[in-house]
This record gives sequence, C-alpha cells and structure tokens, in this order.
Amino acid sequence: MLSILGFLMVATFMTLIMTRRLAPMVALILVPVVFGMLAGHGLDLGPMMLDGVKKIAPTGVMIMFAILYFGLMIDAGLFDPIVRRLLAFVRGDPVRVVIGTVVLAVVVSLDGDGSTTYMVTVAALLPLYARLGLNPLIMACLVMLSSGVMNLTPWGGPTARAAAALQVEPAALFLPLVPAMAAGVAWLLLLAWMYGRHERRRLGVLKLDHTAEFTQAGGLISVSTDPAARRPRRLWINAVLTLILLVTLVSGVIPLPVLFMGGFAIATLINYPRPDDLRARIAAHAPNVIAMVALIFAAGVFTGVLTGTGMVEAMPTALLALIPPTMGPYLAPITAAISLPMTFFISNDAFYFGVVPILAEAASHYGISKEAIGSASLIGQPFHLLSPLVPSTYLLVSLAGVEFGDHQRFTWPWAVATCAVMGVAAAVLGVFPVWG
Repeated sequence: MLSILGFLMVATFMTLIMTRRLAPMVALILVPVVFGMLAGHGLDLGPMMLDGVKKIAPTGVMIMFAILYFGLMIDAGLFDPIVRRLLAFVRGDPVRVVIGTVVLAVVVSLDGDGSTTYMVTVAALLPLYARLGLNPLIMACLVMLSSGVMNLTPWGGPTARAAAALQVEPAALFLPLVPAMAAGVAWLLLLAWMYGRHERRRLGVLKLDHTAEFTQAGGLISVSTDPAARRPRRLWINAVLTLILLVTLVSGVIPLPVLFMGGFAIATLINYPRPDDLRARIAAHAPNVIAMVALIFAAGVFTGVLTGTGMVEAMPTALLALIPPTMGPYLAPITAAISLPMTFFISNDAFYFGVVPILAEAASHYGISKEAIGSASLIGQPFHLLSPLVPSTYLLVSLAGVEFGDHQRFTWPWAVATCAVMGVAAAVLGVFPVWG
C-alpha cells in the first residue's frame, strides 16, 4: 500500500504541474500532505515535513546566495565581454549557438556540480538566446542533459555513491563508461545541431550589433541593464574573485553555502559598498531569489513526507518484486533500464544504497560482476535530473526563466533517448553483459 501511495503521489504531482493545474510550489506542499493523511498519518506529518526542510536548508541557502552573487556580477558587467565575444563568434547563426551550448555545458560540468554548471552556463548564454530569439527550453534541455552525462565522473555524486554501496573503486565504474559517455555527448551534439537547424529555419541568421546590450525577455536575468550598476573598472578584480570562488568550489574545502555567502559579502564590498546601492541590487533580484528558495523548501516538504512515511523504502522493494527469476540473466540491462524510473521516483541515496546492492547480489548468482551492475545503474542519470526531487533542476528553470512543467514536457523524450544511447553503447562495448 505504501509503494502504491508513493507512486501515486509522485504521479499526481507530475500531472498537476505539467497540466498547470497547480504551481509547483503549491503542489510540493499540498500533494504530500494529502497522501500522507491517506497513509494514516496526521499530526506526525509536521515533524516529517520539518525534517525534510532541515535537510534541504543548506541547499536553499547556497542557491539564494549563489543567485545573488552571480546577479551582482551580471549587474556589474562581468559577463558583457563574454557575450560580445560569443556574438562575434556565432555571427547570429542559431546552429553555432545551440552547439556551443553543449560544448560549454560539458566543459563547465567537469567540476561535477550541477548547480555551478547551470549558473555559469545560463549566465553566459541566456542573453545571447534572448537577443537571437531562440527558445530557452532548448538551452535548459541541453544544459541539463550535458550535466547528466558528465555527472558520471568519479568526483560526481552518483558514481561515488554506487562505488561506496558496492565497495569498489569509483574508477572501476567510471573508466569503462567513458566511451558510453562520449557517445552520449556525441548524441547531444547531434541533437543540438538538429535544434539549431530548426531555429535557423524559424529565425534565419541575424545580423547583430555586437556592441548592444542584451536582456532576457521578462527581465528576470539581465546583462548590464542598469547603467548605474555597471562597474567596468572592477572587471578584472571581479573576474579574479569569481575564478577563486569556482576553484574553491571544485576543491570542496569550504561548504558551498558558506562559500557563496562569503563570496557575496566580498562582492558587495568591492562593487556596492554603499547600503543604498546594495539594497537596490538585492531588490532587483529579490523576485527570482524568493521564488527559487521557496520552491526549494517546498521540495523539502515533499521529500520529508516521502521519507518519513516509509514510501521511499517501499517503492523500490515493490519494483524489485516485479522482476521474475527467469529474468535473472538479464539483470544488467534491467538495472540500466530501471535506473530511469528508480532515480526519478526516489533519491540517488535510496537507489544506490538501498536497491543497487540487492541487484548486485542477485546478479552475482548469474555470473554478473558487481562492477557491471554498478556501471549499469548509472545509465539513468540524465533522466534523474528531471525528477522533482532534484533541487538543482529548480535552479536551472528559474535562471532560464521557464516553467518546470514545460521543461519536463520538452526534455523527457530527449532524456530517455540520451540514456538509451549510453545504455546501448555500454552494452555493445561490453561495459555490462546483455545476459549472464
């Protein structure tokens, strides 16, 4: 019963936001309350929800100060030279812009952190998309899928979790997957080329004024829209500060919330030391910050109820029970296939620490190594990022100025296709056996 309620809860949430019956923030709060009560819980739902909010609070703090930091850098004009150079390179050609989106996202994703990839890539590309009139859903789709593929590096979360759960070296899972990841990136470049051709037919190749200033439609994210906020004489010190922040982020020596809080404080002293100027900058970005942080804490309510009621344990157990013994020799491709819904409906921690060891133990009776099962379990990561349980995806849609439901509808077929390309490449190259 708990597993059925869990799947129904996630399906109801997805239906409500994709049909725009409810805003994501409202659905994240009300849907788990209703299903928690159906599971027989009452006043004890409060502590569950609070536990979920506490666990996600550091992420909320990090995202809030990260948005403010990059907002200050955008206002100060740090990204203006990048946009002008990009404009000079692409020459108004949508094909070059969209292909460049994948290239930039893949390079930035090498740090293993999705939030950083989204903030840096969207900040650099969004003004260009807006100026050319390109569909921002294309950017959000390609950036997210590129991050999903590159997140399989040993310092990325999923590979580290799978290796720890199976007690193997992360390199034993990652190195065999490198050709499959390359196939995934090649597929994304092809997808970018197809979308670029579509946008070129729709818009044509535009003649651009490389010295113009560009703003996103709607005004949520801007590049130097306020002349009074620009700090051209502080360009290099802002660039050095941002570089130091990103290097420190990759090194992991400072917790991300503390890192961005400190970076924001230093950035304000450099660029806007007067309280009135700082208040104006915070007010300019407040709508984006409030909407984003509220959504993150609402997601904490959702995950808190999912965990506290026991649904998060019941759901994978029910799915495993559906696999008949005769399918044992095919457990490696089965693991790759079920990694898509498993990591969508439950967290990476629940899947890799709770489900993957069980699959590996069962597969060992058919001569399938745990390294093969571990590698197969990582195939679904590009699809995982579409889950409402992933905080960084809310950051992406907020920065890109698109609706979460619209992003899911636009991206899910390509996410499945990306996982399929990686899975087929991994099976053909012998990363895991098709049958034991």
